[in-house]
Amino acid sequence: MDRIPCMTTRERYTTPAIALHWLLALMILGALGMGLYMTGLPFSMQRLKLYNWHKWAGVTILVLSAARLLWRLTHRPPTDPPGMPAWQVRVAHAVHIALYGVFFAVPLSGWAYSSASGFPIVWFAVLPLPDFVPVDRDLADTLKLVHHWLAYALAALVALHVAAALKHQFIDRDGLLRRMWPQPHRT
Repeated sequence: MDRIPCMTTRERYTTPAIALHWLLALMILGALGMGLYMTGLPFSMQRLKLYNWHKWAGVTILVLSAARLLWRLTHRPPTDPPGMPAWQVRVAHAVHIALYGVFFAVPLSGWAYSSASGFPIVWFAVLPLPDFVPVDRDLADTLKLVHHWLAYALAALVALHVAAALKHQFIDRDGLLRRMWPQPHRT
């Protein structure tokens, strides 16, 4: 009897890991796009509103990143695909570590920039967050650049991550993408 190959739980990420991955992916792409768009606008109520939304997205990304990291530290990921060259495994692991680093560095640098600029963050207009650096114009200018370049580093790492996933899907055809793709509900 022929069986349809099915990926086991050791070959797939857990459902919470998959949900956090795709939710963070959407939030990060949205925050990056909003950041690029809003910085080009003239001073207006629209620009101020977008800055607040961008800050809210950043804090949400920070919280979701912490949840994702905690989940990852307590749940083993799937094993590396058999036959994957060792250098690709090393690069994949390095990119994942770098991604986790910028998941935290980008929103924290934005929060610090906002604090140094004297514009507090009130998450979803309800929860005021503490300023963790003093108001300082020179520090704000430096943190603005740090946030800017870290965001570009995040965009580059995301592009590399997506390119590698697409390479595995369409060139290698090794099923790697299925490990993180949501499974349809079976009845």
